[in-house]
Amino acid sequence: MMSIMESKDKKTLNLISLGCAKNLVDSEILLGGLNKTNIEITDDPEKAETIVVNTCGFLDIAREESVDTILQAAEMKKTGSLKELVVMGCLSERYPAELKKEIPEVDRIFGSNDHQQIVSFLTGKEFAKDDPLFFRSLMTPNHYAYIKIAEGCDNGCSFCSIPLMRGLQKSRTISSIMDEAERLAENGTKELLVIAQDSTSYGWDLEKKVYLSDLLKELNNIKGIEWIRIHYAHPAHLSQRIIDAIANCDKVCNYLDMPIQHASDGMLKAMRRGLGQDGIKNRISRLRDAIPQIALRTTLIVGHPGETENDYHQLKDFVEDMRFDRLGIFTYSEEEGTLAADLKDDIPREVKDNRKNEILELQHEISLEKNESFIGRTMKVIVDESEGEVSVGRSEYDSPEIDNIIHIQGTAEVGTFNNVEILEANEYELIGKVTK
Repeated sequence: MMSIMESKDKKTLNLISLGCAKNLVDSEILLGGLNKTNIEITDDPEKAETIVVNTCGFLDIAREESVDTILQAAEMKKTGSLKELVVMGCLSERYPAELKKEIPEVDRIFGSNDHQQIVSFLTGKEFAKDDPLFFRSLMTPNHYAYIKIAEGCDNGCSFCSIPLMRGLQKSRTISSIMDEAERLAENGTKELLVIAQDSTSYGWDLEKKVYLSDLLKELNNIKGIEWIRIHYAHPAHLSQRIIDAIANCDKVCNYLDMPIQHASDGMLKAMRRGLGQDGIKNRISRLRDAIPQIALRTTLIVGHPGETENDYHQLKDFVEDMRFDRLGIFTYSEEEGTLAADLKDDIPREVKDNRKNEILELQHEISLEKNESFIGRTMKVIVDESEGEVSVGRSEYDSPEIDNIIHIQGTAEVGTFNNVEILEANEYELIGKVTK
């Protein structure tokens, strides 16, 4: 971010971005829109005249964090230099009236994709929808960037409120994505992290239907991009053409983030996931047959209404059998307006937590065994941080913030690729040294 410049014509703004990577991209677009205006960006909220909070509205814990952050900012109106408080994002998209009523200190409330309106409000100027001003200012290190290929979702999973907040799927054209990706590459980005609510249904809603496989083949040709990483694949929509594209595009990482949510047929049907256990197993087998070295990340939910002990044990057995490389797990949280919200949340909190912890313990064992298998191997690693005699990086099997890290003995330049020999391992980390 830019530092504050001494100028009477400038006003200072602090942007607080909460929630997922899709939210982060929205924040980056907003920062880009402010780049050549009378706004100076500061990362210190105490020095800001304006604070923008980009909220998350998914799950109770995220909503609480968003409300607490807004309240903390509101206090600064009384105690600090803050004059203007703006709220955007999923929470404000869904509950604008409630936020305005409960927190009157908020000056303006916007939705998730109101970038032009927000910039106009903050600067007093109007901007065209396609204004070139709106190119993202990255909040990630320059060498990697998320690229959002679609907004919203058509799937209607029982537990999920995203369609209520973000609407139905709206895919971007391949040409618009390519323009953005090429510009990112020109600015030094080497790793693209492809995101959407359901990346595997990308392009189905366009007037001229295209597929994720088409997009991957195009992205694979961009000069300067070395890694392309796919997030949020829906197993029911993982076609053979997508699997083949991952296998055949040399820049696409041997990595797939594919949330399965559950493995019991009863729960998968209740969750409206479109596939049973055998269907998920089939997709995983096809992936591993086509790409033997692929690292699979998944996400699970335990404690959905109606989940029996048998359902849970089927899930646990499935995790043990499939041996996912990376795994995240949530306990069910009732989301207002969803299909599951009409069902009785009949599983005690303690039971949900125990189920979650048992699967996490199982995954710790699997992760340790998988990581120990890398000892003695040399891996291509991108460096994310470097300080003193220690650097931190990732392999193609790891996405930033959520997956394993590799501690590199010695100094390596941030944003460069290095060959690293793995010397030690634990559940979440590898330790190695740079080799020639």
